[in-house]
Amino acid sequence: MREIDELRPMTAGRLLELWRESRELAEDGLERTLLCNARVLAACCFFQGEPVYGGEMEVLADLTGRQMETLLRRLAEGGAAAASRETVNPAFDRQRFEALGGV
Repeated sequence: MREIDELRPMTAGRLLELWRESRELAEDGLERTLLCNARVLAACCFFQGEPVYGGEMEVLADLTGRQMETLLRRLAEGGAAAASRETVNPAFDRQRFEALGGV
């Protein structure tokens, strides 16, 4: 596994776009899911400010399924430790989020 020091979350719109692109590339559900997850990681994994992967095939060649799952979970939880919530979204208001029923 290559070295990664930052996971940069993407917008929901970009995620939907990647899913739609992956849907067009593969009919099989498992293949489509792997391709989409690899595309997400290729777009979100950085080391010293530079993308770690050039595309989904590099991700698939480098990572195991378990490693992909671990990175995707960290990404869903807000990214790497190096990326604080304030860096990801400076307008994020935790108190308001919790008051609205957020997790």
